Amino acid sequence: MGFKDFSAESPENYDQKSICCFVVDVSSSMTGAAIAELNRGLQEFHHQISDDYQTANKLEVAVVQFSSNVDMIVSPALPYNFEMPHLKAHGSTKLVDGVRKAMKIIEGRKDWYKMTGQPYLRPWIILITDGEPDQGQDINGLSMEIEEGTKNKKFVFLPIGVQGANMNVLEKIAGYNKKGGEWQKMMPMKLRGLKFAEFFEWVSASMSVVASSTEEESVNLPDIGNWMEGFEI
Repeated sequence: MGFKDFSAESPENYDQKSICCFVVDVSSSMTGAAIAELNRGLQEFHHQISDDYQTANKLEVAVVQFSSNVDMIVSPALPYNFEMPHLKAHGSTKLVDGVRKAMKIIEGRKDWYKMTGQPYLRPWIILITDGEPDQGQDINGLSMEIEEGTKNKKFVFLPIGVQGANMNVLEKIAGYNKKGGEWQKMMPMKLRGLKFAEFFEWVSASMSVVASSTEEESVNLPDIGNWMEGFEI
């Protein structure tokens, strides 16, 4: 899971860029309706951002999947330069390794933006998982890395739990955001049922808002709507 070198690439344009990296759980517990709905949501998200001309020229997308292994299945690219792959459920849950790979990818991409003279906004990492990480996964270490990364504005981290997710684990690795001059955890969110379509509709609308903003300004994201389920810690 080495540092990704993008130096051989040439920019498509010099618009201000933002990148959204999805880290998706494709472990065997996602078999059936969960993986089908996740695939449908990702495909719809791709269609929606591709159809928005401004977003399509500014928002890059990457996808990391994790099960027993961790793979970057979509290298950072503008939406018209890739097809969203079809995910298949299998294996165990190397959640920590998946998130760490995403962090390395976005750091490498930011270096490429700098090298090629492209302005960019803070990247987003969106984790989607339905289960507990494998034994031996370094949750405490990842928690410290995410705290450091979000407090230093290296990225925004949004953990999303679906059916069966351990929300206590997701709270532990949640990122931070500054409100009223104080750092607060951005609490993980839980999908109600399998509302992937509604969630990805919200993500595409949010990414369109982000892509047209600047790093200095506050961004008011769309209402979450009915895809989020309440939970207690």
